[in-house]
Amino acid sequence: MLPDYYEFYNPVKINAGNEALETIPYELKQMNVSRPIIITDKGITNAGLLKVLIDSFDDSELVIGVVFDETPPDSSLKTVNKIAKLYTEYNCDSIIALGGGSPMDTAKGVNIIISEKDDDLRKFMGADRLKTPQKPFIAIPTTSGTGSEVTLVAVIYDEVNNVKMPFTSNRLLPNIAIVDPRMTLSLPARITAATGMDALTHAVEAYTCLQKNPMSDAYAFAAIKLVSENLLEVVKNGDNKQARFAMANASTMAGIAFSNSMVGAVHAIGHACGAIAHVHHGNAMAILLPYVMKFNMDMLENLYAELLLPIAGEEIFAETKTGEKAMKTIEIILIMNHSLNKLCGMPVKLSDAGVKKEQFEQIAKTAINDGAMLPNPKELNEKDVIDILTEAF
Repeated sequence: MLPDYYEFYNPVKINAGNEALETIPYELKQMNVSRPIIITDKGITNAGLLKVLIDSFDDSELVIGVVFDETPPDSSLKTVNKIAKLYTEYNCDSIIALGGGSPMDTAKGVNIIISEKDDDLRKFMGADRLKTPQKPFIAIPTTSGTGSEVTLVAVIYDEVNNVKMPFTSNRLLPNIAIVDPRMTLSLPARITAATGMDALTHAVEAYTCLQKNPMSDAYAFAAIKLVSENLLEVVKNGDNKQARFAMANASTMAGIAFSNSMVGAVHAIGHACGAIAHVHHGNAMAILLPYVMKFNMDMLENLYAELLLPIAGEEIFAETKTGEKAMKTIEIILIMNHSLNKLCGMPVKLSDAGVKKEQFEQIAKTAINDGAMLPNPKELNEKDVIDILTEAF
């Protein structure tokens, strides 16, 4: 059933494929900038990926202003302010983020500080608080999960108040997304698994949340199919360039989907697990997804049934009885989680991911107040969250 009204917005130019990285100097020139700051982390540098990026400037007269490769696993206020000072000190005029969700979110936070000319990022927390056009921004993902290269969302950790702060604005969207499979080839199997399940969760929630629309549905449906066909293969064989590229595309498409339809309770609870128990976001998504789907079943059975086709394939979809399709979808996700656990040790329970029962109440209180709860089709209270945590424990 079509919604009476919806909005869909995706202005990000996507350069995808082998040697997509080499288009960066051209794109910077087109934006009339010539001195970018590169924001990444030590893992990216040690994997040799930063060098590949820097080498793409060899035949160009453009100059890299400064490189910051000390981004922590959870983007933080302290890091954002430190990088913003470097941006000004080295006379930079644009931003390149190279990495997973943390460098991407950090870059978005830096862009807010620089563009709004204000060193208190907390002022801009929430939705549509940005009033100033942002600096030219190119995003290069090195994981296939967050979709941050095409999203209007950033999450920055406030270490003083021990909370993850959400930022949502069309102004946070990068100008260019560079989807180059070379950037994900060295990703360890366990991170590949977790980030892949993050992409799947983005797509499933985008397809089922209250703000879904036909455009976001198309991206989400295609993303789920690519994940189901390629994630296990790429965890088994990280050198499979075709599967890596398929997962990179899945992540980007899922990002476009949820940027327009938002996510739901899986992300709300996952954010709280990350803030309080420091669970890796992708692991939290993988663990929580089937249990939140069970909770939402009475309102979303028809949609979950539809998703059996992309997640399991034509044969299983055809042979599964209509009334059993939705539960079969959840069963396939649980099987996928256990297969990933056997392949690389990805945790399948919250207890394996470091969550303690005594943290449940605090996680529940935090999750209920998370903005991602709003588009979830079924309202949750603290007891509901604790019940989901208990089942996933």
